[in-house]
Amino acid sequence: MSGPITLAVIGIVGGLILLWRGLGGYRRAALISDVAGATISAIAVGQNRVSGTIEAAELTLTSPLQSQPCVYYRASVTEEGERSESRVFRDERAIGFRIRDASGTIRVFPRGAVFDVPDLFNARSGVLGEEPAGLDLRTGPATDVSEKDRATQIADLLTVHPAGQALDGSDGSPALRASSSLFGATAFGLGGGRRHYREARLAVGDAVTVVGMVLPFDQLADPDGSDAMQDSDHGDLDPASSDPEIAADLAAAESRGAIATSPEQAWGNAAIPGFGIGRPTRAPSLDPAAAMPALATADEAARAERTFDITPGSLILAGDPSQRLLVTAGTPAAAAQRADDRFILGLLGAVLSIGCAVALAWMISSGGAL
Repeated sequence: MSGPITLAVIGIVGGLILLWRGLGGYRRAALISDVAGATISAIAVGQNRVSGTIEAAELTLTSPLQSQPCVYYRASVTEEGERSESRVFRDERAIGFRIRDASGTIRVFPRGAVFDVPDLFNARSGVLGEEPAGLDLRTGPATDVSEKDRATQIADLLTVHPAGQALDGSDGSPALRASSSLFGATAFGLGGGRRHYREARLAVGDAVTVVGMVLPFDQLADPDGSDAMQDSDHGDLDPASSDPEIAADLAAAESRGAIATSPEQAWGNAAIPGFGIGRPTRAPSLDPAAAMPALATADEAARAERTFDITPGSLILAGDPSQRLLVTAGTPAAAAQRADDRFILGLLGAVLSIGCAVALAWMISSGGAL
């Protein structure tokens, strides 16, 4: 009777997990439905729901498993053995982006956001170790510029990227080591089990619904840290929040007036748009012996200003201490339907748990535990 008892216990635990996820779906559906939607041109300060299509801001991400440009990804690889499975890789990242609707655009700062994005890639390696179609491991950096000039695009096309390299974690992401398998495909060095690959993404042009706080840019507590979201395994992006010594040093420097009050003070020439690529929008301060770079053209300067400058009074969308930013794939109706489906599945999980609990109680009372 130990087998049926074990199955009953597994059913109870599995049902409770489904119920917990379903309750989360219920709360998410309620939030999407309760917060009124607004067009971007008529948006006001406070909690709002915004829907539209994604546009890149300064940078884009490159997903780890399919090497696709995006503004958010969640990727995982698990090794499946005969009786167990182990996670060998997991990474979740987002970067600042814009939403466009018929009336205009608004910038989104995703730090601390909750993302509800279904998998776009969900596949397993074959029985003999062959990798699934569509797997294309990232071999370069995790970030890229959103607007490439013609010369950069040509250079990218002409660059040969060797296959079978490792995602070595040099950019701060978890390491995903790769090696050559018997069939010339990519394999992970953790035994002979099959591998399960999953990746979710939000890319430029995708429909998205965001619920969060609209506020002026100059009221955002940490504009730099708020522009990116990393997996919790990486720790907080703000070292002052996790290191008391750093926090004390920053407080002392602030009290002395030693903290720079503008990017120009803090970064000097590096604050000039285009300086890092040799096309500054204004003349930098250089050593007299240094060669003065050519200034950017009017078109280049306008593109840099459009890409990197946010005026202090511009309204942006972010999370706040009382409510985390919610970013969901699709229209409000599609996002609410996905959350409702999760709630229904949670109710079925509750039924499963109750049924298994009743069966377990009957087996124990009838001597099945002996």
